[in-house]
Amino acid sequence: MFSSRTFRWRQSLITLALVTAGAPLARAAEITPARLSAALAQLDTLTPSVLQKSGVPGVAIVVVYNDQVVYMKGFGVREAGRPDAVDPDTVFQLASMSKPIASTIVSSLVSDGTVGWNDPAASHMPQLQMFDPWVTRQVTIADLFSHRSGLPGGAGDDLESVGFGRTEILRRLRFLEPASSLRSAYAYSNFGLTAGAQAAAQAAGKAWEDLAAQRLYQPLGMRNTSSRYADYAAASNRAVLHVWEQGRWAPTFKRQPDAQSPAGGVSSTARDLAQWMRLELGNGMVDGRRLIAADALAQTHQPMIARGPNPVTGDTSFYGLGWNVDIDARGRVHWTHAGAFSQGAQTVVNLLPAEHLGITVLTNAFPSGVPDGLVNSFYDVALNGSLTQDWVALWTKAYDGLTASFASVGAAYVTGPTAPLPALPLGAYAGTYTNDYFGLLEITQENDHLILQLGPQHKSFHLTHFDQNIFTYLPEPEPPAALGGVTFTVGPDRLAQSVVLENYNGDGQGTFTRVQPPK
Repeated sequence: MFSSRTFRWRQSLITLALVTAGAPLARAAEITPARLSAALAQLDTLTPSVLQKSGVPGVAIVVVYNDQVVYMKGFGVREAGRPDAVDPDTVFQLASMSKPIASTIVSSLVSDGTVGWNDPAASHMPQLQMFDPWVTRQVTIADLFSHRSGLPGGAGDDLESVGFGRTEILRRLRFLEPASSLRSAYAYSNFGLTAGAQAAAQAAGKAWEDLAAQRLYQPLGMRNTSSRYADYAAASNRAVLHVWEQGRWAPTFKRQPDAQSPAGGVSSTARDLAQWMRLELGNGMVDGRRLIAADALAQTHQPMIARGPNPVTGDTSFYGLGWNVDIDARGRVHWTHAGAFSQGAQTVVNLLPAEHLGITVLTNAFPSGVPDGLVNSFYDVALNGSLTQDWVALWTKAYDGLTASFASVGAAYVTGPTAPLPALPLGAYAGTYTNDYFGLLEITQENDHLILQLGPQHKSFHLTHFDQNIFTYLPEPEPPAALGGVTFTVGPDRLAQSVVLENYNGDGQGTFTRVQPPK
């Protein structure tokens, strides 16, 4: 699932922008045939070694250079413990690597005049409302694709985690107070970008999933690519998700991301993604055909909002329209994006336009330093002639540190107080609570414990008493599986009047007020 806590974990990880070498558009080519050959040969030797050391089950890699696919291979297996090998046609879930693909799709609509990047989103999607009516009128498709709409980071992810669908999630964005004023700050938002994509799809009179197929996948012959989870699930040659549990990579969870399909719902293969990379590096041309106007596509690669310095290198980093735009100390420009599901997927695309070079790495495990490390290693050799450091180890350390920090979030609830105060009779907490954003929350008593139910499918959670009017629950079972606090405020009548779900309260949306006593 993708609650606000999981989102902040993923946001922190994605902030570790890819550290790659590149070249500005005006610089003479830095990649020689010898260096490129060495970088490709290194992928052949480094990848099996990395998989053996990390245990990551499977990887698919594709490299495009000068409009040619110069490398395309699979390594490892689709599912741990089974023999089926990963190959260039193995379907992976892309997670947030879907965002630049969505950007390409909308660019095709900009190209033919169906929409403009600077169109107010509500002009095509009247049901879209933000907290501030002025922002509703002003926020553009570009604002939503560049994460500068003012929506708080993770807006809507928490609703998705308890079972709400896309239409209802987008409707409820109106209840979120802005984290910043319009265009003043960067806050990575899956459902902000999804709202921008949905506005474009409505302008075209198409469902997003159909639009994606008609505008991109079919014209490029991307036969195993889809924006629907059902197509991934039906694929016989698919990589399943893996998480690290009890000292091994385990295929424990599934991730159904249709609600945020434009932002995280694409599934694809190395072979198919090569065609998309060619289109991007070809400025909208592929095989002599112009599919997208160059200027419509070029807008997606322009820096729109600063993301702050790269936490690993200190380099300048921006967000464009669905793309990270990274510039290193030597002025090299890359178009990049990472993707991950905490349930076990991790992907990276990194394009170096000045050299007409790009690489995509797909893996079926999370978290690991493998995809980022392989990309950095490839560019290190391609641009510098040799591997200057162990990039996989560097990224593994970064991900391990972040995983540990988020695992510590619920640590205070693991041991508990030495002398906990007793709870009230459980019936004092039972009843119906509500807020505008989540809607109804039910607390019921079953024998000697409480059950919390939330969302349209009444997703249920067992509450465990912690101390006095504080209980705990497990919002998400996948690692790091941190416990969340559930705190009741009790009135003079010794009945709970409100309840706060700690893990959903980062933006103030985790507070629910009682509307009905227990039945």
